[in-house]
Amino acid sequence: MNSSDSDLQIAGDLLEVQHLLRPAREHPVTVAEFVGLARTVAADRARWAPLVRYDATTRWYHRLLTGPGYEVWLLSWVPGQGSGAHDHGPSSGVLTVLDGELTERTDRGVRTLRAGAQRVFAPGYVHDVVNDSLEPAVSLHVYHPGLTDMPMRSAQCAPAAATV
Repeated sequence: MNSSDSDLQIAGDLLEVQHLLRPAREHPVTVAEFVGLARTVAADRARWAPLVRYDATTRWYHRLLTGPGYEVWLLSWVPGQGSGAHDHGPSSGVLTVLDGELTERTDRGVRTLRAGAQRVFAPGYVHDVVNDSLEPAVSLHVYHPGLTDMPMRSAQCAPAAATV
């Protein structure tokens, strides 16, 4: 017997052994499950795209979904719109860019987030998100627990935009 052989062999269809499988949860509870929820909603363009509106005076937002202890928000950003430096109080979150491009500024630097990019953050995470591009952007935000507080922070908490 060589080192690549194994004493374990699987016979039959493992999916028929139901007692070995965990039942699917109705609602997410782990970070990975919240990321998965965001990816599932993002992939269902027919669900969110017809709802998107663009407002030149303020960021548009719409609560898309709620579950026990979480909320899913859809936001649009026209060029130049930003959130200002803030955190999310006691909430953790997943930010997913659906369309366009957003720039995230933190005390650790600046990151460009293109469509499909995801950021997971813990309570107290301070960032400033802005649409620095010339095209509109759309993002999806999952908060757990649901968003109850979004304290604004001083500009010193997030670095200023780089000047060219």
